[in-house]
Amino acid sequence: MTVRAILEQKGGSVYTVRADADLETAAQQLSKHRIGALLVDEGQGKFTGILSERDIVRACANHGMQALKLPVSKAMTTKVLHCKPQDTVHYVMEMMTRHRFRHLPVVNDAGDLAGIISIGDVVKKRIEQAEQEAAEIKQYIATA
Repeated sequence: MTVRAILEQKGGSVYTVRADADLETAAQQLSKHRIGALLVDEGQGKFTGILSERDIVRACANHGMQALKLPVSKAMTTKVLHCKPQDTVHYVMEMMTRHRFRHLPVVNDAGDLAGIISIGDVVKKRIEQAEQEAAEIKQYIATA
């Protein structure tokens, strides 16, 4: 099972925010779209960072509620790892666990943004895969 299968199921839409937007605007976008992270977009499908709910919470913990007036660029994660559509679900699950993040941009071989996946998407796909394998084993046993 690959990341491509996840994107085929959920779609490749990605919500973005500009680096100069304030954290309050970003938080409103996260809430409106019921998502956990925004890519920080500087145009032409290129991203310079990612802003998660955790980043906003850290900014509030460090600066109080006035943090919501800070620009996204002050709170975003700039070292953004990504995966490719052909990467396996197991590989991205391991990567997310090892690096302790919940959102991962998907970049194709040409370097273009293809989507974003969350740990929830990965776990859902892994559960579907396990259920399918169990059904196949039951079918095999029943016909043997």
